[in-house]
Amino acid sequence: MPHSTAPAPVTIIWDWNGTLRDDVQDHLDALNATLPDLGSEPITLERYRAEHRTPIRAFYDALLGRTLDDQQWHDADAAFQDELAWHPVRLQSGARDLLLRLRAQGVRQSLLSLSQHDRLLTEVGKTGISGLLDRIDGRHEPVVGSKAPAMARHIAALGTAVDPARTLVIGDTVDDALAALSVGAVPVLHTSGLHSPQRLATPGVPVADNLEAAVETGLSIINSVQQERQ
Repeated sequence: MPHSTAPAPVTIIWDWNGTLRDDVQDHLDALNATLPDLGSEPITLERYRAEHRTPIRAFYDALLGRTLDDQQWHDADAAFQDELAWHPVRLQSGARDLLLRLRAQGVRQSLLSLSQHDRLLTEVGKTGISGLLDRIDGRHEPVVGSKAPAMARHIAALGTAVDPARTLVIGDTVDDALAALSVGAVPVLHTSGLHSPQRLATPGVPVADNLEAAVETGLSIINSVQQERQ
């Protein structure tokens, strides 16, 4: 009989802001607190979700219709972070139970975010889910325009046992999808985060209305591919 190699375990790489963390309204409030000092009116949630982009400095420039100088950007970003720090760290409804169930099923889980690394560790620690994640990586660079390089490093750091084709990336922005595709992983986006459903449809990847549906969709895709390989 031919030797059959067991498939690699499934890995899920979670995004943080807008995905595991329920903070879209917090981000809008913090942004709107900084705009008057820059000569702009507050914006709606709909506009935020339609125009949000990385790097965040480019998002400000687009909203204001002009380019901020370095000092203006530094002051705006500091004000934004100070305002955001007042908001409690909340997980999306059902997120902790979902992570617990997945861990019990033998699914490896990690977290990759473009949030500043030390702040990310503190925020995740407040939710009590750090022990459910094999690895937590945030941003070490001052400015990042794409998540793709960080995704490649994150996958490599998880070890050779990780098969990108059996890795599910769950996020809430177009950049999450593009980063997943860049390493051969399976992206599924959910509609409760920083980007509108209309924008999430643009990369042509699966979109779900909540985290549990995103997991179900992604695992179904991975299992279907595995069956085709056999």
